[in-house]
Formats: sequence, structure tokens, C-alpha cells
Amino acid sequence: MKERESLGSRLGFILLSAGCAIGIGNVWRFPYITGKYGGGFFVLIYLAFLILMGIPIITMEYSVGRASRKSILPAFRALEPKGSKWHVWGYFAMAGNFVILMFYSVVSGWILYYTYLMARGEFFGKNTDEIKAVYDNMMASPRILIVSMMLVMIMTTVVCAMGLQSSVESVSKVLMIALLLLMVVLGIRSLTLPGASKGLSFYLKPSAANMKEAGIWNTVYAALNQSFFTLSIGQGGMLIYGSYIGKERSLPGEATIVAALDTFVAIVAGMIVFPACFAYGISPDSGPSLIFLTLPRVFASMPGGRIWGTLFFIFLFFAAESTMIGVFENDVSFFIDLRGFSRKKAALLCGVIIAAGSIPCALGFNMWKAFQPLRAGNSVMDLEDFFVSNICLPVGSFIFTLFCSQKYGWGLDNYFTEVNTGRGLRFSRKMSFYFKYVLPFIVGFLAFYGIFTYFK
Repeated sequence: MKERESLGSRLGFILLSAGCAIGIGNVWRFPYITGKYGGGFFVLIYLAFLILMGIPIITMEYSVGRASRKSILPAFRALEPKGSKWHVWGYFAMAGNFVILMFYSVVSGWILYYTYLMARGEFFGKNTDEIKAVYDNMMASPRILIVSMMLVMIMTTVVCAMGLQSSVESVSKVLMIALLLLMVVLGIRSLTLPGASKGLSFYLKPSAANMKEAGIWNTVYAALNQSFFTLSIGQGGMLIYGSYIGKERSLPGEATIVAALDTFVAIVAGMIVFPACFAYGISPDSGPSLIFLTLPRVFASMPGGRIWGTLFFIFLFFAAESTMIGVFENDVSFFIDLRGFSRKKAALLCGVIIAAGSIPCALGFNMWKAFQPLRAGNSVMDLEDFFVSNICLPVGSFIFTLFCSQKYGWGLDNYFTEVNTGRGLRFSRKMSFYFKYVLPFIVGFLAFYGIFTYFK
């Protein structure tokens, strides 16, 4: 049997895991909902849930990966009790890993294209309507969307085909370190703009009025939801990196560092966005409109905005590409483990499948715009995002909590033994009641409540 590849350093493991978790949602969603739901109050509630839920579930994925030394489907098969069918979830998880890249590659293509436009000075001298026209023209063009997506897929496939340590780990290190440095530079620049303090106050100053206006329950649920989804847990993305490491370090400490990096990026993203928007009297928004409509207006108004705007979109592309590589590596490992393919063959096959599967998503904004699944106004991307965000991630996390905590799964004894092996922070076995009953209840609630509220 061929010996499994491994990562070359602890830093590589942490940055790869963080890269998988950190994505464009940290930039276009977290800052906006923080301001909307009470600023500092929301951040405190979010951090509490991150500690109570996010970190434990990351360690569960890490533990299953490290104990089995396999990707998600064969990992469950290796650790599950004889005759049980936990491994069946592996097929859904891998489907989710492919589907998420089928729309994430398209969005990453948007960012790559905007990096080019910003560097060329396309937005300068344009008013709001003209900037919106640039975005509308991009979305209406199958050629732009597909070519941009293909460029992203070629980069991702090449990186993952060249080797784990020599390419995936080394490239991810460079991307993540550059991303963090760019964030600090952009954050400092944004905070020094005239009137930036108003944006920072709106963003992080605790606001009971905002929280009350949004609703206490809505604030708590939004924080719970954000702490759950920010780490991309449930589909085996963290499991695969757990399978590449040794047992020198215990896993709670590693998970805490990854969660801290993810949170750092999310919070600093808001320190870039809000001061800049308030400095130029532009109302911040969330989602694609923030990135592709609001921020180009900000940079177009800013002295040296062409440079700062280009740096911002480079940072954003690094965040997107680090996620692409992180999830793509999971798909590659799946074919290596399950079919015995070489890394190059597995990467090429995954690249072809995902690139071909991304085309309907790109066409959903133009030629296939009439196809509106699930509900009016939806696109192909919305359907894919629903499958991943409302089914694969929450249901997958629920399955991980049950598998690691219940005697009819892998069980708490095996989980505690694995998670606490090595030097560093450990979980006390006195937490058994929480892991066995409370955590599965909370995650199960999120999984099924999220599906219910989507259609409601």
C-alpha cells in the first residue's frame, strides 16, 4: 500500500486549515452583520459560540482524519462499528465539496476579473450608475464569466497536481502570509482616512439599540449561525488536513489557532470596509453588492485608490484561492484514497469535473437566467449554495458530533483519546455530557431550523 503523504510543518497545517476556512464570506458577510446586530455585543456572542461549537467540531474532523489517515468516506468506513453505515455520508460530503467549488470558482473568477479592472483603472471617473454597468456587463457575459472561472480552475488544478508539500503547502503558506500582511496594510490605510472613526464606531462599538432593533433572538441566532458556518465544517475539509499530520500536538490548541485566524480576518475585514465607506459617505452593504458595487465607488473616490483598490482585490483573491485549494485538495485526496489514482491524475480529473460543472452556474446569470429553482429570483448558484450551506455543512456537522460522541458511532472514548494525544491544550473528560448531549442538540437544531427558515 502506498504511504500516505504528509505535511512538512505545523505552520503549513495551520495555514492550510485556516485557508480552507477563510473565504470571501469573511469579507462580504461578517462585517455587515456585525454592524447590523449590535457591533461589539454581536462579536462577543459570536466568540462565545465559536468556542462552544466551532472549535469542538473542528477537533472532531481533525480527530477522525488523524485516526484514520484517510479522506472522509474511507475514514468513516475505517472507524465505524462493523455493520454500520456512517460512511454513506461520505458520498454526500464529497458531492458537497465538488458543488461548492462549482460556484466558488465562478465567484473567484469575478474577483480575478475585478482585480484586472481595478489595476487598469476601469472604475475611475465613473459615477454610481456607470460602476453598476461594469458589474452588469460582467454578469451578462458568458465569455467573461467562463474564461475567468477557467483561469481560476487552471491555477487551482496545477497547484494541487504538483504535490502536497512541494506545492499545496508551500503555495498556501505564501497566499496566507501575503493575505494577512495585505490586510494589515489595508486596515491601517482605512483607519487613517478622514472620518474613519465613525465607521469603526458603527462596526465595533457595542450598540444595545441596534441589537434591540434587530431582535435579541435574531442577534443570537445570527451569531450562532456565523460561528457555525465560518469554519467550513461538516464536509471533511478539516478532516483531510488532520489526516496529513502526526500526533506530536493535541488538537484543541490547533483548532483554536485556526479559529482565531479566521476571526482575525473577519474582524479586520470590517476595519477595512466600514471606515472607508463612512469616510466617503457611502452606505455599506453586504454580499456581492458590497464587493463589486460599493467598494469600487470608495476606491474611485480615494487618493491613490487605484493602488489601494488593486491591493484589496488581490487580498480578496488570495482569500478565495486559498479556499479553492483547501477544498480542491479534499476532492483530490478522495480519488487517491478511493480509486488509487496518482495525485496528477486525480487533480486533472477533479479539475475537469469542477470546470465543466461550473459552466451552468456561470450561465445562470445570463443565458439560463429564466431557470429559477427553489423559489422566484433564484439562480443556479442559489440552488448549489442551498445544497452546501443548508444541507451538507449543517447536516455533516451534526453527523460528526453524533459519530464522535455516541457509542453507536466512533464514540467519546476514542475521540477523547485521539483529540488529546500530543502536547498542548486538552479537553477534559468532564465535558462528556456537553459533547454527548448538548452539542449534538445545538447542531441538530441549526441543521433543521436552517432548512425550515429558508423556505419560510
